[in-house]
Amino acid sequence: MEYLVVALDGTDAEAPGRRTAAREAHLAGIAALTEQGIFRAGGAILDDDGNMVGSAVIYECPDRNAVEQHVANDPYSKGDVWRDVTIYPFRMLR
Repeated sequence: MEYLVVALDGTDAEAPGRRTAAREAHLAGIAALTEQGIFRAGGAILDDDGNMVGSAVIYECPDRNAVEQHVANDPYSKGDVWRDVTIYPFRMLR
């Protein structure tokens, strides 16, 4: 089943620096999940000025618990980048 994860960054002054510090590890993790067929699509949520303020990711996982584990293990979660995460069951058009 597919799940849409909407993860918003913190809004404090240090938030952009935390994102930058964790970005390389986050992208490496996404690359690995892509190879495993778990990461289906995703990208950065931008503010009106083009600054990254969050992420939207579509995962394909057997259940919600698996998605929660991927989110918890993501460097953006571990690096305190994502502060507000919502998970939705999702059906991607093909």
